[in-house]
Amino acid sequence: MRVFVESVGLLGPGLSGWSASRAVLLGAAPYAPAEVLLSAPETLPAAERRRTGLPVRLALNVGLDALTHSTRRDEALASVFTSSGGDGQVLHELCEALASAERQVSPTRFHNSVHNAPAGYWSIALRSHAPSTSLCCYDWSFAAGLLEAGAQCVTEGVPVLLVSYELPYPEPLHAARPVLGTLGAALLLAPEPSTQAFARIDLRIEAGATPPSHMQNHGLEALRAGNPTGRALPLLHALARPAAATIILEYASGNTLAVEVEPR
Repeated sequence: MRVFVESVGLLGPGLSGWSASRAVLLGAAPYAPAEVLLSAPETLPAAERRRTGLPVRLALNVGLDALTHSTRRDEALASVFTSSGGDGQVLHELCEALASAERQVSPTRFHNSVHNAPAGYWSIALRSHAPSTSLCCYDWSFAAGLLEAGAQCVTEGVPVLLVSYELPYPEPLHAARPVLGTLGAALLLAPEPSTQAFARIDLRIEAGATPPSHMQNHGLEALRAGNPTGRALPLLHALARPAAATIILEYASGNTLAVEVEPR
C-alpha cells in the first residue's frame, strides 16, 4: 500500500510535540526524559474534561499535535486509535471494586474502561461524525494501526488520522505487564500527494523474523523496546530526515511490516 504523510504528532518523556522532538530524534539535541504533563483539551465540554483519564488526554493531545500544521477539516477526518491496553488505571480500579465486599463499579469509571473511550472523546472534542476505528494488537499495536489506517486511506480514498497511545499500568498489573513511559504518536495519512504531504510511505507485510529497526540513542531505544507505541520511533526518525529509508516494524505471527519512506 502507498500513502502520503501530511503531518505528525509526538508526545512522550522528553518529546514535547513533533516540532520540538525532531531535533531530538535526529541527535541534534540531547534526549532528556521528563514528565509528560497532560491536560484535557479546552474543546471538550467541562463535564467531559473532568471525566477524562490520562490515556484519553494523551490520545487527544497527540492527535491535535498532528493537526497543528494541517488545513484539513478536523471534524471530517476518519481516525484510527490503537493501544495495547487502554486505561490501566481504570482497569486497576475496577478490579479493586470487584474484589471488595460491595462489588460496586462506578459508572463514570466503567465508561472509561472501554477501548474506544479516546475515540468517543475525540468525536466530542472535534464535533466529528467521521468514522473511527479502535483496535489493539499487543506489542504490535502501532504496526496494526498503521496497516488499518493505510488500508482505509487506500480503499476509501480519504485522509485518515492514526493515533497510537500507551501508558504504564499501576501495580500489581505493572509487574505482569511492564510498560515504559507515557508515549503517544500520530500520523495524518492521505491517499494522494498534496501540497502538505512531505513524505511517501509504502507498506508491505513480510514473512519471517527480520530484525526490527532500532534507535541509536540508548534512551530512545529503551523507550522503543519498552513501550508498544515506542515501536513507532524508528519510523518517526526516518520521517524527520530528508532521506529515503526502509524501516522494519515487528508484527504478529512472526511477520514484519516493512515501511519504505521517501521524502517529497
